[in-house]
Amino acid sequence: MAKPIGIFDSGVGGTSIWKEVAKILPSEKTIYLADSANAPYGEKSKEEILRLSIKNTEYLLGQGCKIVLVACNTATTNAIDYLRSHYAVPFIGIEPAIKPAALHTKTKKVGVLATKGTLSSSLFHNTSKLFAEGITVLEQEGKGLVEFIEAGKIQSKEMKTLLQGFLQPMLDQNIDCLVLGCTHYPYLMPVLKDILPEHINIIDSGEAVARQTKAVLEQHKLLSDFDGDPVHVFYTNAEVKVLKELIDSPTAQVSYLDF
Repeated sequence: MAKPIGIFDSGVGGTSIWKEVAKILPSEKTIYLADSANAPYGEKSKEEILRLSIKNTEYLLGQGCKIVLVACNTATTNAIDYLRSHYAVPFIGIEPAIKPAALHTKTKKVGVLATKGTLSSSLFHNTSKLFAEGITVLEQEGKGLVEFIEAGKIQSKEMKTLLQGFLQPMLDQNIDCLVLGCTHYPYLMPVLKDILPEHINIIDSGEAVARQTKAVLEQHKLLSDFDGDPVHVFYTNAEVKVLKELIDSPTAQVSYLDF
C-alpha cells in the first residue's frame, strides 16, 4: 500500500524514531510533524497534550496516512488510549523501556530520564509496576533538555552541566541502566557517553518501536509494495534549521508548515 506512515512528536526528537523506522521499512513513505512551536509537551496539562495530539493526528489522517506513530513519550502516555478509541487507523506508541532495563540490570537499580508528563502518567507507573518488581526505579525529570535540543545546543557546555546534575544522584545510587524516556534524548548519546561510566547500559526504545510498526503493518496488510526510493516529508511549525541538520536522507523534504 502506497499510503504514508504518519509520525508526530512535540518537536525534532521523534526523528530518532523515524530513523529506525526508515531503516527497518525502507520501502515506506513517511510524513513527519515536528510540533516544535509547542515543545515541550512534558510541561503541559493532560488536556493540552490531548488537544495537540488530536490536532497532529487529524492533520496526518488528512494527508492519507495509513498508520500513526506517536513518536513522543508524553503524548503516548497521556493521549494514545483516546486516539485509538476515536480513529480507525492503527496507532503505535512510545513508552520508556522499563522492561529491558529490568531484565539487564545487575545492581537492581535503574535510572529513568524523562519528562514530567511521562513520569507522572498512569501508563508509566503501571509499566514500572508490571515489569520492575524487585527493581529500584530512580526517576529524574529532564527539565530543560528538550529546549536545548530544539535550539540545536546538544554539545553546549550548558547541556553537559545540566545532564551532570541530573545523572550524578542516580550514579550515587549505583544504577547500571539508564532508560531514555523521551524521543529527544537519543540525540544526547555522545554527551551521555562522555559523562557516564562505561558499564552503564543506555537504553532507548527506537529499534523496538520500528519493529512493532512493521509487525502492525504486516498484521493489517498495510505494507508498501513500492520499489523505488520513498519520499519522506518533514514539517515543522518552527525554525527548520535544526530539523534539517538531524535528517540525513536524499529523499527528505523539510519545510515550514503552520499547523
